[in-house]
Amino acid sequence: MSEALQSLLDLLDLERIEEDIYRGRSRSAVVPRVFGGQVAAQAMVAAGRTVPGDRHAHSLHAYFLRPGDPGAPIVYNVDRLRDGRSFTTRRVVAVQHGKPVFTLSASFQTYEEGLDHQAPMPPAPDPATLPTGEERLRSYPHLPADTVERLLETRAAVDLRHVDDPPFGAFGTPREPHSQVWFRTNGKLGDDPLLHVVLATYVSDMTLLDSVLLAHGRGGWAVGDVVGASLDHAMWFHRPFRADEWLLYDQQSPSASGGRGLGQARIHTQDGRLAVSVVQEGVVRVPR
Repeated sequence: MSEALQSLLDLLDLERIEEDIYRGRSRSAVVPRVFGGQVAAQAMVAAGRTVPGDRHAHSLHAYFLRPGDPGAPIVYNVDRLRDGRSFTTRRVVAVQHGKPVFTLSASFQTYEEGLDHQAPMPPAPDPATLPTGEERLRSYPHLPADTVERLLETRAAVDLRHVDDPPFGAFGTPREPHSQVWFRTNGKLGDDPLLHVVLATYVSDMTLLDSVLLAHGRGGWAVGDVVGASLDHAMWFHRPFRADEWLLYDQQSPSASGGRGLGQARIHTQDGRLAVSVVQEGVVRVPR
């Protein structure tokens, strides 16, 4: 396991303060606020620790209410909304400086047989044939060196490989609002299914709104030609998967208007199983 991955796992390992109350810390980010994927992943950790081990996450729905302060701890309060025969529901409120900054509802289910079908996996190149995230980032001479280093630092725990140039790599020309990214953790993880859900939740917020930017030829927050922030985020976990094995994150944007952009995505395993569906809306503003 890489040092960066171990550092991320330590970040997600919350401190238990009291029954159903947990405390987490933050790490530096490219922008001066808590990374949304971090607070969503930590909230899932808090929710999952109050759920029986035979029930696995099948969905989450979250709202980002305020920018998180990376210099202050985050307190996660868990409400045990329901414990049914098949489903368990939890609500988590993340608090900083006495105010809620994030809310999450998560549902967990016991395993059962049922109808089974899925959308086919889209075509994509083998991840082994693609440049690594570091190779791609360092190939863009227009990116400031400090921006490259910050991006590399925040993504060091994950092997993230874009199929095509990301928005900050080749901006200025609008193209189809569609992007693909292969990802896996930089090291093996344990077998706890919740851990893999948590890591996928963390990564899911990294690139989902990129397809919005591609449609308008914008480089994004990394180059400062738009201002953005996550507003809400939803995920449905359809089938078991491992975040330490290659996953294809196929993302598109059907709409942007009113200073907001919508991203939709599917996450497939390398052998073609549809593992996760993701939808997110975010603020996407062009600075005056």
